[in-house]
Amino acid sequence: MPTVYEPAEDSRLLAESVIDRIDTGERVLEVGVGSGYVAARVAAETGAEVIGCDINPEACAAAREEGIEAVRSNLVDPFAADSIDVVLFNPPYLPTPPEQEWDDPLEHALSGGESGRRVIRPFLDDVGRVLRPSGRVYLLVSTLTDIEAVSELAADAGLNTREIAEESFPFERLVVLEITHGNS
Repeated sequence: MPTVYEPAEDSRLLAESVIDRIDTGERVLEVGVGSGYVAARVAAETGAEVIGCDINPEACAAAREEGIEAVRSNLVDPFAADSIDVVLFNPPYLPTPPEQEWDDPLEHALSGGESGRRVIRPFLDDVGRVLRPSGRVYLLVSTLTDIEAVSELAADAGLNTREIAEESFPFERLVVLEITHGNS
């Protein structure tokens, strides 16, 4: 049974939509680094300084095997204020009723709780703290998670959102939101 989220369509969409938006020398943090796929692509194709974090120690180990420095953490908790240029996050966004949740590391990578926003809410509440003034966040969300509700959570945290990429599938539309400080 896998314990680390493997790259899928959402991972590829996030990586491909941000590569041309990241400059050499920028400090990039991938939250929920998983296998390290997105972080490794960004590092290889942009020349940025990329680090990753994940709550799952096996994901941190997998990212390290891809050449990405990774630390075990809950979201952006251990990172200093105003220290990151770009934050990438493909969060657990699948709406999951409590009776259908399971208890293993892969659940943490997939289940977003009943609304799909269980992890997105605390992330948006704190990510502005770690962003440099001109920093930006690239957050992958699904129509299953209610993109408008995610944008409202960001606004409540003093952040602006705009859609920069999307891909449609039979049961959902995946969107990459660019999120910046409210004064940007």
